[in-house]
Amino acid sequence: MKLATRINSFLPIYDNDLNNVFGAFNDLGLDYVDLNYPEHVEGIEASDMNGMLAKNNLKLNGVALRFRSEFINGELGNADSKIAADALNLCKQAADYCRDAGGKVVTVWLGFDGFDYSFQINYQKVWNQIRNAFIEIADYAPDLQISIEYKPFQPRAYAFIDSMGVTGMMLNEINRKNVGVTLDYCHMLMKHENPAFAADIFGNQGKLYGVHLNDGYGLNDDGLMIGSATPFKTLEFLYYIKKHDFDGVIYYDTFPIIEHASKECEQNMKMIKLLDQMIDTVGLEHIQSIIDKNDAVAANQLMIDFWSATSK
Repeated sequence: MKLATRINSFLPIYDNDLNNVFGAFNDLGLDYVDLNYPEHVEGIEASDMNGMLAKNNLKLNGVALRFRSEFINGELGNADSKIAADALNLCKQAADYCRDAGGKVVTVWLGFDGFDYSFQINYQKVWNQIRNAFIEIADYAPDLQISIEYKPFQPRAYAFIDSMGVTGMMLNEINRKNVGVTLDYCHMLMKHENPAFAADIFGNQGKLYGVHLNDGYGLNDDGLMIGSATPFKTLEFLYYIKKHDFDGVIYYDTFPIIEHASKECEQNMKMIKLLDQMIDTVGLEHIQSIIDKNDAVAANQLMIDFWSATSK
């Protein structure tokens, strides 16, 4: 299992020094790193970043775009053509950095492409603009995985790419082999999606490029420790990840504020290993046989079987 965690949770307690953070990751036994672009790489050449990672026995999974300042009224879909072009160029620069530093996934979350009011945006124009931008990014970096991360709202009242359905429609129109999806567990709960549903559909299509694992109560991007609020849903989600042989990195997108980041990460690691063990103990074939029954009572009994598996 390939694991990574959120750098920004660690920076404040490790002197805002990436070297120190990478050292903490190494001590925790993590294998991979996801960098925010450009905030985590400013002033650090890709070759130097690669060396910093190697020194701490870490590999780069990829980079995640972080759009700031000028992009607060939209990124790839911005009504200002210059700003939209700047966002597109930032994605291309991120792809170059990712490749040069040894990564393979460029994650694009369009947090500001959306709207807050009725009659505020031209929906079809924005749709076409975002679709065409992703096509250009995909063709610019055909050797990398370009992954769309969706979220229903925050910071905008309505995000433009907000759900598994809209993302699937966008992937269909982009029509590039190297464009897929990153599923963020909390984001799916916020949309009132069942995370396992998206994992099964995108996993079966070979379009699942990234997993951000966390937990929450569905009204906010809570970023709680995994399995803490919705353990049974988390188990189902992980079942489909395993069923479809997801070989990417599972990234803990959790937000420890009161908790110490290292201790919280350790707990996430314990939990995911326990849940994974429970799935293996009960068995993929047995789980599938319960699903195939389409029987709510049998599905509820499966929950008891999972918990019983931990006491054997």
